[in-house]
Amino acid sequence: MSGKQNTTRAIINRNVERLLVREFLMNNTKKAGFGGIDIRRTPAGTEVTVHAERPGMVIGRQGKIIHDLQRRLNSEFRLPNTKLSVKEIENSTLNAQVMAERIVQSLERGWYHRRASLSGAENIMKAGARGVIITIAGKLTGARHRTEKTIRGHVKYCGETAVQHMEKGHAVAVKKLGTIGVTVEIMRQGTKLPHEISIYSNEQLAIMAAQEAQEEVAEDVDNQEAEA
Repeated sequence: MSGKQNTTRAIINRNVERLLVREFLMNNTKKAGFGGIDIRRTPAGTEVTVHAERPGMVIGRQGKIIHDLQRRLNSEFRLPNTKLSVKEIENSTLNAQVMAERIVQSLERGWYHRRASLSGAENIMKAGARGVIITIAGKLTGARHRTEKTIRGHVKYCGETAVQHMEKGHAVAVKKLGTIGVTVEIMRQGTKLPHEISIYSNEQLAIMAAQEAQEEVAEDVDNQEAEA
């Protein structure tokens, strides 16, 4: 029984460590347009990749900022042999964390909360998302706390489908009345849900098979050229 408890505690500690690392990097790369992190354990150590709108602001002149962040990760967290890298976000409008930060900035500049959430939702849908939920909670217009949601497109609220296909970002706006939490959940572009099926005719299947054969031939040629 103790072995099972130790395994469970190790998993919990690892997840807590991941959250602390994410919070640390988010606070130190917020100006660069922080969009999330990927943590991957390898035999050589732990690879941490930061997704940002402006990678140059994470790297710094001659790599000074990223080297300092990597040094602090190795000294302040229990991650073995951490290697930090940065990757540019291809489409920041489809990144939930980036959009949550943008809505927070709009609120702090004095935008009305409905205008900020509607504008954010429209921009996300125009960028090609299948659906979006924007939740704004806090003292929006008075002394009482309340929550408002803006929903567009096709979304999932719970279950394994929501975990797999809904990307979530959260940020906090600090205003005179108090803090306002902003949560953005985006169903990614091109998401295919389990209940969705496609029916093809024989002609379409033949065309698809021919295209796959051509791609395989082209890949073989590229591999032969690389070996040569």
